[in-house]
Amino acid sequence: MKMEHDLHMTIGEEETSYFKNSRLQEKALVETKPVLQKIVMEMCVALLHPTMTIVDLGCSSSDNTLFFVSNVIKAVSYHLEKFSGHPTELQFFLNDLPGNDFNRVFQSLQRFKNSIDVDHKGGPIPAFYIAGLPSSYYRRLLPHGSVHLFHSSYCLQWRSRLRYEELVADGQMVLTFLGRKHDDVYSASLNRLYGLLSLSVQSLVEEGLVEKEKLDSFNLPLYGPSMDEVKAVVERSQQFDISRIKLFETNWDPYDDSEGNDVHDSIQSGINIAMCLRAVMEALFTSHFGESVLDELFNKFAYNVALHLDKEKTKYSVITLSLKKR
Repeated sequence: MKMEHDLHMTIGEEETSYFKNSRLQEKALVETKPVLQKIVMEMCVALLHPTMTIVDLGCSSSDNTLFFVSNVIKAVSYHLEKFSGHPTELQFFLNDLPGNDFNRVFQSLQRFKNSIDVDHKGGPIPAFYIAGLPSSYYRRLLPHGSVHLFHSSYCLQWRSRLRYEELVADGQMVLTFLGRKHDDVYSASLNRLYGLLSLSVQSLVEEGLVEKEKLDSFNLPLYGPSMDEVKAVVERSQQFDISRIKLFETNWDPYDDSEGNDVHDSIQSGINIAMCLRAVMEALFTSHFGESVLDELFNKFAYNVALHLDKEKTKYSVITLSLKKR
């Protein structure tokens, strides 16, 4: 299994695709929209160059990709309208691994541009340019001191380093990633979710559908840090100051918007959660275990999640972090 080749969202528009199963990520973008727009407007005030460069790391290929772009454009438009600032051009780079469905993103650009014109109804719209940047997160992406804002939503757990060198002076990063609410690593909701996934794979081993050696050699490099751990890592780097940090919770089931502790339909919620995770993990599991076991695996996972939700409604802990380059 090669992470750079196999780690990408499920492409297309089928029922198991990321396009059809990315509401969890959409909810995070909605939650963090006010923070993002405030930071963008702050950057407009301090901008010394007529062009602001923004990079979306792990952009994927659902409507969420251009939803982020739209939020930045709206923030800059509001700034121009309110303060009559100098015209600002926006250069967006959409970054993901080469296996990402970039074609789908760029085929929807004209429709997106039309919607921007309609939404602003004659108000000031900054000139904006959108380019794809297919490359691994693990290597240098852009020239030194060329990026004003890095954005990343739900993919930081796949990366090992922050992008200090590419940022301009006082450049910023807005990062959203899965974390944990308490210090105890083993009780974290993320561990419980992937524990249920592990149990599902183990069932396939017991049924002879997957070799035990395949299970033993499978590893997902995921970790959900606590707020204190995040603060400690940033401080040790001595490269960034924390502008804002916040933890919010969201239901495992992306279609459950209720705030209570009751699960109204555990079976359907189990299916929703399994579909959401499959859209993210399918390529990895196909590479390691083979495509033939996927339906059975995620059916078992949906069943195990439903049993868990009958006992306890569980939520993801999500950390939103904004950093400013020292």
